[in-house]
Amino acid sequence: MKIATWNVNSIRARADRVEAWLQRSDVDVLAIQETKAKDENFPWEIFENNDYEVAHFGVNQWNGVAIASRVGLDDVERTFPGQPAFGKTEATTATEARAIGATCNGVRVWSLYVPNGRAVGDPHMPYKLQWLDILKDQAAGWVKDNPDLPLALMGDWNIAPQDDDVWDIDWFRAQNATHVTEPERAAFQAFLDAGFTDVVRPYTPGPGVYTYWDYTQLRFPKKEGMRIDFVLASPALAARVTGASIDREERKGKGASDHAPVIVELD
Repeated sequence: MKIATWNVNSIRARADRVEAWLQRSDVDVLAIQETKAKDENFPWEIFENNDYEVAHFGVNQWNGVAIASRVGLDDVERTFPGQPAFGKTEATTATEARAIGATCNGVRVWSLYVPNGRAVGDPHMPYKLQWLDILKDQAAGWVKDNPDLPLALMGDWNIAPQDDDVWDIDWFRAQNATHVTEPERAAFQAFLDAGFTDVVRPYTPGPGVYTYWDYTQLRFPKKEGMRIDFVLASPALAARVTGASIDREERKGKGASDHAPVIVELD
């Protein structure tokens, strides 16, 4: 079984590339972020024509998450319990389309688009940290209640947890940039401390191994990227991982997303 995560940066703009990649990669489950589409504008047909069921959560032209599966799609859940909305202390109808969960062939998959934070000192930064803290508590609780739960927290985390996960850490610090701050890295580490494992890194060691390259400044040909897309697995799922890869080739060519797909193989 192969599961993957991919921030497609607009599913409608990249429908043809997504369909071609599904056919080429032969993945069983794909967690998608930044669909940038409402449900009524989502290209359901590219998945249905290739024998994938798909669940999508999108409320406007921003954010948006989905899970496509050809091995079952059960118990779909839009937002995780307690997921905060920006500027609110608890979940409301204004909660952004940043998380969707489903069970695929026994594996509980969450497609996650973690808030960006925008800038150090911006109100979105505490929102990002709160969002991650609540998710961590919920996910740890799911595993505590069921230690045998194969759980994958997959998506664009908007955090580079290690210095090697960016092309030049000194440049980021000089810019006082997000993604590499200590609070953000501590929020990511909290998931590892709670028992989750980054199951891709052992198979794709750095430095210089990235999942995202900005469109500006010729970042991709200059190999100036960031590793910010991850699959964090519960102990039961981590024990089943037999391989992982980052499809850097998909970042090439006209109309590419600025993120590459990240793939995990399970026994």
